[in-house]
This record gives sequence, structure tokens and C-alpha cells, in this order.
Amino acid sequence: MQIALAGGVGGAKLAFGLAGIRGADELAIIVNTGDDFDHLGLRICPDIDTVIYTLAGIANPETGWGIRNETWSFMEALERQNGETWFRLGDRDLETHITRTNRLAEGATLSTVIAEIAEALGVSIRILPASDDPIRTEVVTPDGILPFQEYFVRHACTPPVEGFLFAGAGTASPAPGVIEAFRADSLDSIVICPSNPYVSIGPVLAVDGIRAEIQNRTVPCIAVSPIVGGAALKGPLAKMMVELGTDPSPMSVAECYRGLLDGLVIDSTDADCVLLLEESGLAVLTANIVMSCDDDRRRLASEVTAFARSLA
Repeated sequence: MQIALAGGVGGAKLAFGLAGIRGADELAIIVNTGDDFDHLGLRICPDIDTVIYTLAGIANPETGWGIRNETWSFMEALERQNGETWFRLGDRDLETHITRTNRLAEGATLSTVIAEIAEALGVSIRILPASDDPIRTEVVTPDGILPFQEYFVRHACTPPVEGFLFAGAGTASPAPGVIEAFRADSLDSIVICPSNPYVSIGPVLAVDGIRAEIQNRTVPCIAVSPIVGGAALKGPLAKMMVELGTDPSPMSVAECYRGLLDGLVIDSTDADCVLLLEESGLAVLTANIVMSCDDDRRRLASEVTAFARSLA
């Protein structure tokens, strides 16, 4: 069995590839919940929904998030009422948020609701939230602290970043199935997907017990760099790194995961980093890590899995 830690579009793409080469009982995807927030009275779980929609084959291929062939009648009506339209919710996407909000109000746990939504969309792979307890990523800026979606969507990532907080993580417990997955006798590898290490993987590692499980592992743990040639595959990671005083490079990605990794997969364009990474004690695989289509996702997943097995 394999565990994948994922968040964002890049994480969902590799999760899709891994799901394509591992059976339903051979993969558990632990997903970031730090992006979750309440909007228009609905519980929104962006990273979880992106993973589910991607595995279900219905994600918008142009954005990577949301549902393909979406319509926007609700947002158009909301705009006529001068409502909050800065976070766009498509008509088909709304069903997910309404279902989740109602089930949570009935007393169901987030992990239960995720399993129900995934099953309804034909996804058999286990998708586990890092925690059923609320965790909220906050971005520290010179002008104060912003909730993550306010920073990411409403302000389009423009405020300079000084740090990150994960409200609630200190008292959050891993969701049911998370610790069990790490301790499964059949576990053969842990893969950290090419997600933003600060705001997609950071909240997962902040949940009590998860970092310790990785540190105490008996199987290889590898990460796939979300930085290619000094730029982020998607999102504001490179900008964040510069503002935090570090170079956007695979070396900086490795530093984010200090003490957790046996190996790092980097893009072939960053081959000049191999020696430095190896001198730091990491095994390195160079590959084409840009996933432009489903075949790319499955190819990279196969290479990543083979690399992890070679380190066993």
C-alpha cells in the first residue's frame, strides 16, 4: 500500500496517476483541509473537492479545479443581488457544498461525508482528510493576518507573505484511518505530491501525530518537487519562497521537508541541483514532472513509485 499526501491541483494530478497504477486497497490519499472555510453558509473544501473531481474524471481541465462544462447561473443571480462573488461557485459544484454542509449539520464527520461524496462520483480510492477537526490556514502579511482563501482568491496572492499559521492544528486529531494507514503492514512507501509545501502539505504535517508517523517510518518517503526551473508548477509557491527569503528551487523544497525524506524527484531542467541534494543525504530522481495530460500523470506516478521501491 502507498500513502500520498496531497493538496492543490498538482497534488490532485499525481494522485490521479497513482490511482491509475494502484488498486483501491493499495492507495490512501491524505488531503489538506487547511483551505476549508465557510462561505455563503456553505462548507467549502477546495483541496478535497479538487482531488475527488480529478479522480472522478470531471475536473475542469482548464483550471484544474471545479467541474468541467460548468454553468454559472447562481453566481450571475448573486451578482445581481450585490452578493459576494469573489469566490466563484459553479452550479454543479454547488451540489457538493450543499450536500456536505447538510450532512455535517446532521452530525456526520468530514471523513464520512468525503467518503459518501467520492462513492457517489464513482471514486473507490480512499480519500482521507488530514483531520475531521477544523484547521484553518492563515497568511501573515505586513498588514495583518488573512484567512487563506482571502489571500489566495480575494487578493489574488498579492500581499507579501511573512509566514503561515495553522489555527486549530495544535488540538486537531488525525482523521479515522490516517494513523492506521501509516501503520499498515502492507505499507510500502509514502509520497508527498508536488503540492505547495507551505500551505498544502504544511497543514497536514501540523496535525498532531502525522509528522511523527513519517519520521518513524520503516518505508521510503519521497517528495516530488513543485518547483521547475525556478517557477511553481501552479500557484504562488515561487513568490512565497522569494518573500520568505529563499530561492525557488528543489533545494528549498527539500529544506521544507528536512528530516522527513529519503528521496526527491525533480524536473530534468533542475539537474544542476542533483549533486547538492545528494550531498545533503537525499536520493534524487530526475524526470519530466510537468503533467500536461492523463498519460503524463500515470507515467510520472509509475516513475515515482519505482523510485520509492528502489529505496526500500
